[in-house]
Amino acid sequence: MATVWVFGDDVDTDQIVPGRYAPYMNAESELGKYPFIEARPEFAREVQRGDVIVAGRNFGCGSSREYAPRALYVVGVAAVIAPSFARIFFRNSLNLGLRLIQADLRDAVSDREPVELDWEHSVLRAGDRALALPAAPGWLRAAWDEGGIVHYYLAHGRLPVEASQ
Repeated sequence: MATVWVFGDDVDTDQIVPGRYAPYMNAESELGKYPFIEARPEFAREVQRGDVIVAGRNFGCGSSREYAPRALYVVGVAAVIAPSFARIFFRNSLNLGLRLIQADLRDAVSDREPVELDWEHSVLRAGDRALALPAAPGWLRAAWDEGGIVHYYLAHGRLPVEASQ
């Protein structure tokens, strides 16, 4: 079982990883120490591989810090589910392998509730509830499986969308 972490609207990249920690971002082991270090200090200490973030509108707004989505990926966040994402955060996440799902589940789950993310059926299970998620297209799943578009390209010499044409 995973845990869901609920956040509000307009979570910016400075909340995800404050810029003053940027000099420490050289090693991925260091990167995992800082997600939400100031906005929600228990997150970095308690997040487990497979946990899910459910947030409000405009997740990842603010500056184009590539290490913000990377930090969430490094600590093992299985997905961020929100009604909308800031464009540059969305693109960085796609490149780096952080799974983003566009859906509004804020009223359907409680913070720290046990959940199970079922990719095969595009469902987030919370208690006895099965919350439908939009299914990701095949090319996107292929990119996620490789750790993002960058890794997919390095492994295959092409973009995943080229494989589906």
